[in-house]
Amino acid sequence: MKLKLLLIPVVIIVIGIFSGAYVIDETEQVIITQFGKTIGEPKKDPGLYFKIPIIQHANFFPKNLLEWDGDAGQVPTLDKTYIYVDTFARWKISDPLKFFQTVNNVVGALARLDDIIDPATRNFITSYPLIETVRNSNRELDTLEGGLGHDEERPSGEVVMGRGKITQGIMEQAQPKLTAFGIELVDVQIKRLNYVEEVRKSVYGRMIAERKQIAQKFRSEGEGEARKIEGNREKELKRITSEAYRTAQEIMGKADAESTRIYASAYSRDPPFYSFLKSLEVYQKTMDKESTLLLSTDSDFLQFFKSYKPEEGK
Repeated sequence: MKLKLLLIPVVIIVIGIFSGAYVIDETEQVIITQFGKTIGEPKKDPGLYFKIPIIQHANFFPKNLLEWDGDAGQVPTLDKTYIYVDTFARWKISDPLKFFQTVNNVVGALARLDDIIDPATRNFITSYPLIETVRNSNRELDTLEGGLGHDEERPSGEVVMGRGKITQGIMEQAQPKLTAFGIELVDVQIKRLNYVEEVRKSVYGRMIAERKQIAQKFRSEGEGEARKIEGNREKELKRITSEAYRTAQEIMGKADAESTRIYASAYSRDPPFYSFLKSLEVYQKTMDKESTLLLSTDSDFLQFFKSYKPEEGK
């Protein structure tokens, strides 16, 4: 019986030690509260710690980076273009004591981030034209490379601020308000931009028209090149035909000259005989069974119907 009575305090002490001990790892930090009030300084170093059981309570908070993902909202830009803006941020608990006293937990902190980052984002988006939110610099776009020339590109404005500086401005505007809650804003970025449905249709239509214009330019250039090739082909064909015709005429001329020379050489040996042959050809062409000629007997046309007397010695 005495042994049992001695074991009871030992068990109570052991339970108290185990219930009063707690471990902090590398990703955690702890605030100790006693009856709802904070006691001592925040514990940020990893290790084994002790607290008064039942009376004191350990409140654990993350020490690593946390994520905030805002809701996409419709925002008008300075040039009255309505777009959906979806932002996200990375944050951490820099002062767990302030954090516990103001927002108490991560869920409450996310609500505060919604209330602070969303208005800052809207404020900056509405203060600049759309191109400032979309682009970071005036670097020349290559989307129309090989298409429209530089003089034909649609003017899009000059980038003065740029997307990077806008997100930096959002963070700088939101951070002072979050410091009071023990929150440090590490980074803010625009995750997604998109046009509203009405604007999207007009943008798609303009993109289609621009691509059709580029395609038509390619077709026009191709047709012009085709006409040029066809013109060169016709020119070359005419040149070849002309040279061939000239060569043929030269050959024919030389052949006719050679033929005439041969005929002249042959016929010059007996001119009366040549005259006789040519007259026979004329007779054959002009006189047939249906032809009727009335000529005098002493006509030169009928001279070879008379007796033929070849020259002596020939």
